[in-house]
Amino acid sequence: MIHKAYLAVVFAGFSVLVPVCADATDAERQPVTEMDTADLLNMQVISTRKKSQVTSVSKKAGYVSNAPSAVYVISNEDIKRAGVTSVPEALRLAPGVDVARVNSSKWAVSIRGFNGIFANKLLVMIDGRSVYNPGFSGVYWDAQDVMLEDVERIEVIRGPAATLWGANAVNGVINIISKRAEDTGGGLVTGGGGTLETGFGALRYGKQLGDDSFGRVYVKGFQRDGLEQVEGFAPSADRWDKQQGGFRIDSHLSDRDEWTLQGDLYRSGLSQNALLPVLSSPFQQGLIENFSTSGANILSRLRHTFSTTAEYSLQFYYDHSERGNHTFAKQSLDTLDLDFQNSFAIGERQRAIWGVGYRANLDEFSDSLLIQPTRLKRDTHLFTAFVQDEIMLVDDKLWLTLGSKFEHNPYSGFEGQPTARLMWAPTLEQRVWAAFSRAVRTPSRADHDIRFLNGVLPTEVPGLGTLPTEVVLNGNRSFRAEDVLSYELGYRFAWASQASLDLTAFYNDYDNLTAYQAGTPSLLATPVLHLVQPVSVSNLGQADTYGFEAAAVWQMADWWRWDANYSLLKTEFGTFVGLAQQTSPQHNLSLRAAINPTDRISLDFWLRYTGPRSVVGNGAGNQLRQLNGRASFDTRLAWKVLPSLELSVVGQNLLDDGRLEYIDESGIIQPGGVSRGVYGKLALEF
Repeated sequence: MIHKAYLAVVFAGFSVLVPVCADATDAERQPVTEMDTADLLNMQVISTRKKSQVTSVSKKAGYVSNAPSAVYVISNEDIKRAGVTSVPEALRLAPGVDVARVNSSKWAVSIRGFNGIFANKLLVMIDGRSVYNPGFSGVYWDAQDVMLEDVERIEVIRGPAATLWGANAVNGVINIISKRAEDTGGGLVTGGGGTLETGFGALRYGKQLGDDSFGRVYVKGFQRDGLEQVEGFAPSADRWDKQQGGFRIDSHLSDRDEWTLQGDLYRSGLSQNALLPVLSSPFQQGLIENFSTSGANILSRLRHTFSTTAEYSLQFYYDHSERGNHTFAKQSLDTLDLDFQNSFAIGERQRAIWGVGYRANLDEFSDSLLIQPTRLKRDTHLFTAFVQDEIMLVDDKLWLTLGSKFEHNPYSGFEGQPTARLMWAPTLEQRVWAAFSRAVRTPSRADHDIRFLNGVLPTEVPGLGTLPTEVVLNGNRSFRAEDVLSYELGYRFAWASQASLDLTAFYNDYDNLTAYQAGTPSLLATPVLHLVQPVSVSNLGQADTYGFEAAAVWQMADWWRWDANYSLLKTEFGTFVGLAQQTSPQHNLSLRAAINPTDRISLDFWLRYTGPRSVVGNGAGNQLRQLNGRASFDTRLAWKVLPSLELSVVGQNLLDDGRLEYIDESGIIQPGGVSRGVYGKLALEF
């Protein structure tokens, strides 16, 4: 049976939701007790004894082994055994993903380079709902949270996926997929605390609502302490607390129709150290910012199945978010999104999928000390269409996939994003694939019509002495989309039922990247005599990136599994591209051991190494600062006291104390050092 992604529909004025990235059938979800080599190729995490499925690669359910893309699946068991407490920390499990913590609530997350707090070449979704912010081209990770116990898997696609998912899926896609309501029946309560995770808890309850309907509700909250002070930066005073709740309903309306409805509501309070540019020496004023974030969303999907080879799906979601304060501006964003897609077989050798979509972003900013938009409100409308055809060239040996995304946005107009992918199965144990793709990062409001005070520098002026100079970044209404031509080659191999290896090599050619051009300075007399140096956004940047990624699994014994990942990234800039230059390390290594010495005891070790990183962290000075490579070690010990009760203790960052992982590109948000931590957790099912 062919499966699908989830999409939504609006019925009689209210949203109805059903699978767009559909799950496997009940039979496919059953544990596998006996495996042969073919089963192993269809798995990524051997110990789960389940065939690992992905839906983000082709918008239909398929096996990892048959995906002509660099894809990695982070399972619920991986998340649990790693002991992570947030989505960004969970993403460290995947190869090719660069995760660096800035302070208690902020991370820089990217795939294959160009990292930053607003890494603008990465598309992130939660159950198919995009959380990419069009105001600044990036993801506010402090606003994105899920109940990790309810996550089915996180699918990480490295490389362009724009043909199916659209603009901004330039370097990759992260899709967080939650469990179906029928898989979370009964109650679950979790709670704990420690040194950095000072307190957290969650409650979820699910039950059957009818013959073919299931539902669940949840609430969760946490409080996290600030990071350590680092020499050369202001004392750490950041903190983060958050409360969130939500629900999900899944129903089989008929033998051919599936329905889903889900939503979330959240609020959080944050504080952080900041250096505000001022016109008097030393031209920076330290302050502790307090601000809040809040939001709500609702998502609806419907899927209708015509046959085992044909179906359609419809998705609708609405998302509202608010954040900010008088320093960084207050922003509210309302997003309405509607997508339709249809898939069908053409004879016995082809499967086609096509779709259309519409998205409206209703954006509103307020003036602030640092940010002044040229217009406070702006409504933008995005129209999309895509088509993709998978062709079997040689029976069960060779497949060709061709497709393209077509979009029209209000900033750069029409954009086409094609791809061609070839998959070859020389033997049952091996897969070889190659791909060529074009993808774009469309402009944001910040690129077009926002003025940003980046810093103040002292400048010698003949006849006037030393004057403070405001460096102001100005949007450019002629700014075009950034684009990349990507070339990828991959190989997968499985040996017996004990080990598997996944290799990917890539080369990316970027053009029209963001660069900054200085304009003519002007002299102003108020509030004090000073210069204003305008800097405008342009498309003069060019760069090439290349490297490879490797992921291996070894089931050394029935009770002991190893997972190893390595990533190499080389970046060459043809021209200076601005604040995001050289912000991703060349080397990333991860080694995990999952051990079950008894049926009730589990023990995990996780060693990571991240190479040196060069970052811009001095505001308007654009001075590069070198951060040394770092090693990290986490461990987790869990005891299943009863079948329904588990106690665990987790040690984090045990090799170092107070290390600096990243410096904000603007130099305004002061970073903290990631220190050693330990926390305990209780999980009770009822």
